[in-house]
Amino acid sequence: MENWPNPFIEQRADPFILRHDGSYYFIASVPEYDRLEIRRAATLEALPAAGAVTVWRKPDSGPMSELIWAPELHHINGKWYIYFAAAPTRALDDLGMFQHRMFALECADSDPLSGTWHEKGQVITPFNTFALDATTFFHQGKQWYLWAQKAPDIAGNSNLWLAELENPWTLKGQPVMLSQPEFDWECRGFKVNEGPAVVTHGERLFVSYSASATDENYCMGLLWIDKDADPMVPQNWHKSSQPVFRTSYEHRQYGPGHNSFTQTPDGQDVLVYHARNYTEIEGDPLYDPNRHTRMKLLHWDENGMPNFGIPPADTH
Repeated sequence: MENWPNPFIEQRADPFILRHDGSYYFIASVPEYDRLEIRRAATLEALPAAGAVTVWRKPDSGPMSELIWAPELHHINGKWYIYFAAAPTRALDDLGMFQHRMFALECADSDPLSGTWHEKGQVITPFNTFALDATTFFHQGKQWYLWAQKAPDIAGNSNLWLAELENPWTLKGQPVMLSQPEFDWECRGFKVNEGPAVVTHGERLFVSYSASATDENYCMGLLWIDKDADPMVPQNWHKSSQPVFRTSYEHRQYGPGHNSFTQTPDGQDVLVYHARNYTEIEGDPLYDPNRHTRMKLLHWDENGMPNFGIPPADTH
């Protein structure tokens, strides 16, 4: 049964849960945007009470000194990695956008909570533009890097890009663009495709992503591809013309998005996401701390497509 409290963990946006070797690891943006912290528990239900261990703090100056956003924890070839975005300043650039770039940390120790983390530097892409929300996945014998970035010649904030990895912090070859904001629901407030997350089911690989401004317009879209098709050919990807997860006014759940996926011990897929329970935001929604982590089961229909359902109401 789906009996997780809602909210699951308060004031943690951009939540990411990794199931690895019988444990669950939780990492997310903190309201201060100043550090990276990890929680670990033997069960999903124990994560809210698990102690958060700070494994890295932002420096006082430099390219990683402001607005630490959307970290993800991954285990690749026996080592731990954290991907995150950071900016050198809170000021906006000439396009009215933040100045984020993507960075990677590595830990070769077995325990990422007590081990030593090393900065591997910026993950360089062909464009020196606003970039964030990287994730990685293993598919067709290769490690892939999937992220959101502003293209110099495309209006809007960010599009979704895919590239193979040479190593966990270095791209291999030229990236391809998988999606850009084109539908009305992707362009409310801002033209945004961001926060990609990967889940596989049956003969398909799916990428969920988030769209529009981070207020109640925030919602989730979906891409998918046949497992055997070449992911570097954009024409092989399919895109839903409608959002798959969006604000529920009835349940008072606003702007659900920036999700990740995990699994229960018996293999059921779990949607991990954030949402607010009010719309009356003072100032920039980005600095409102109450995007709480929430979870619900992800169901699959008879055609092998995901049914995200409706964001459930708060239970406490």
